[in-house]
Amino acid sequence: MNTVTKRDLVVQISDQTGLTQHQVFDVIQLFIDNATTHLAQNESVVLRNFGTFEVLTRKSKIGRNPRQPEKPVRVPARAVVKFTPGKDLKEKVRQLLPASETEILEPALKPAAAPIPASASKVKQAKTAVARKSTASGPVSGSRAKPSI
Repeated sequence: MNTVTKRDLVVQISDQTGLTQHQVFDVIQLFIDNATTHLAQNESVVLRNFGTFEVLTRKSKIGRNPRQPEKPVRVPARAVVKFTPGKDLKEKVRQLLPASETEILEPALKPAAAPIPASASKVKQAKTAVARKSTASGPVSGSRAKPSI
């Protein structure tokens, strides 16, 4: 997978528009600065058909330090930026894989197995056993419960 940098975008847009690279760089930098300012003010930035940048708050949670797994560590709540791709972007990215590969990646639904009929006596025995367990008093054989005195 190749990476496209801001510099690569500046050169490409400059070639396509006839603007100088300095002008294109200034416009891209202004976009980044303005988008960052709006996100810092907890506002969403929506670029129709491309995607939406929004700020979400992650709740605090208890984590583990890999070096001391027995000692829990409190991870504080924090704000994160989430990007949700738009319709056009999703479609173009989806086209990266041939249709045969996308079919393989989707979960295959297995048909339900036919139930095996049980004999009436086995069903009756199972119901009786369940009824006995639910009405039994005291600890169950093999349990670790202490007997009441």
